Amino acid sequence: MTGWYLHHFLLLCIAGAAIFAWLKGGWAERFGATSNLALALVVFVLQRSVVADGLAPVLLALDGLLGLIFLGLAIRFTSLWLGGAMLLQGVQFSLHAFYYVTGREFDLLFKVVNNLVSWGVLAVILAGTVATWRGIGRREI
Repeated sequence: MTGWYLHHFLLLCIAGAAIFAWLKGGWAERFGATSNLALALVVFVLQRSVVADGLAPVLLALDGLLGLIFLGLAIRFTSLWLGGAMLLQGVQFSLHAFYYVTGREFDLLFKVVNNLVSWGVLAVILAGTVATWRGIGRREI
């Protein structure tokens, strides 16, 4: 399977996780999953745009925005999945910052780490939704 198909499969899984969060999750899961889906769609559209050359600072800003969303949710709700999502977005932000500051082209290492972090965020959102659905693991402050 090529990277093109894997990227589309990841996007479909993110959409599926957002639908699952809306059906079975609480407010934090819905907002986190919807934010993840919205920013994934923005990145998907931007990567296919004509101006794909100067995309590194935009990707950096979008990763920072999603990290701040998870931080705000983690401050409002005490949940293990929010901490995991926030830490993974920190790794994603650091990855983009490193490649942007050093001026390196996106190579295989970037693509592998980027995809692993994206799958990790998806996994913790799903785990948080399942935990909320089962009634465990989250308290509202």
